[in-house]
Amino acid sequence: MKLAISIAGQSLDSPFDARFGRAESFCLVDTDTGAWTTHANPAQSASGGAGVQAAQFVAKLGAQAVVSGAYGPKAYDTLSAANIQRLLAPGKDACSAADILASFTAGQLIPADGASHGGHHGG
Repeated sequence: MKLAISIAGQSLDSPFDARFGRAESFCLVDTDTGAWTTHANPAQSASGGAGVQAAQFVAKLGAQAVVSGAYGPKAYDTLSAANIQRLLAPGKDACSAADILASFTAGQLIPADGASHGGHHGG
């Protein structure tokens, strides 16, 4: 499975970023082989619609699941429409993408059953 993790940095050791649409990058991990790559989030500085743009970006990367700390309603719906599993890593700000991967492998992440916040107005 290809798992996208929102991060602040450019490696598997980079800190987890709980923001989805405004995360600096996404670490894409092949959970079968352990191979990973990082991809700068083109939506990070978008004037609006960052969540949707980030969702479309991870879909283009081939992600089958995403781990972040929060999803706005439009990002959640975009990911859902692309059949991408949405996982939450609440309270995980002080850890790395590698820690999130370990939590995923151990089955400790919570599926998001809806948008985790109401989105942002004017941006």
